[in-house]
Amino acid sequence: MWLVFLIPACLAALLACLRLVRVAATADSLTWIDRTEPTEAVGIGLYETAYLAGGPARVVDLLLVLMSSRGRLHLAHTGWTTVVDPRGRSRLERALITAVGPEGQCRTTGLKEELVEHPTVQEIGGRLTHAGLATPPAVRESTVLAVRQVRQALMLSVVLLAAALALSTPASADASSAVAWFALPLILTSGTLLMARIDVQPYTRWATPAGQEVLRTVRLPQRSGRQRTAPTGQDGDAEHELLTAVAMVGPAALPDARLRAALRS
Repeated sequence: MWLVFLIPACLAALLACLRLVRVAATADSLTWIDRTEPTEAVGIGLYETAYLAGGPARVVDLLLVLMSSRGRLHLAHTGWTTVVDPRGRSRLERALITAVGPEGQCRTTGLKEELVEHPTVQEIGGRLTHAGLATPPAVRESTVLAVRQVRQALMLSVVLLAAALALSTPASADASSAVAWFALPLILTSGTLLMARIDVQPYTRWATPAGQEVLRTVRLPQRSGRQRTAPTGQDGDAEHELLTAVAMVGPAALPDARLRAALRS
């Protein structure tokens, strides 16, 4: 009887693990490329840092915080964004103002969803991907999906084993045989997930190993500066430190709870 449960468990585990191996092999050939230009030539600024740390959504969060801190935008904790200064200083700012619309006000959630797909934001990722610093979005999405499917196959094996044991007498030979045979899909999926933490995990990040090195160079001066000196009290330094923290960590780095709520609404 337990064979009826074992067959789908084995098939699901085998197919999911094979898919993850195939996706990882494809990603390895597309992602780990030799960079032909130095980091300085790529132009790593705050927006590039935000993309490497958190993808397009992080870039949009940084843009909203930057414009809000400079009085060009009002972010309400009720979930509305209002344009205060309609003159955009950059392509990203002009894209945001255009997305808000002629009324000068819109829902923050809808605005963020539209800006994430905007060509100006996607161009940042394309440039970083071409430089070998960012993982191609298609590679990242397929890898995340493949890892999720292996986890689902593991959970399916556990559920089917429980069902098989529920229909067997605990002390019977069938129960012992079911446990022994179900060890195959359980070991296969759990072992694949364990190896994926080392070999596949880098493909699920926005930044490639070269991009991670860039992020470490951004992170280290920030930490050493906090340990070496007290806050300078200069507005420019404080703003840059805040924007860098948002680029690296996201809205959680904001000290203003109302502003955090506005970005998460």
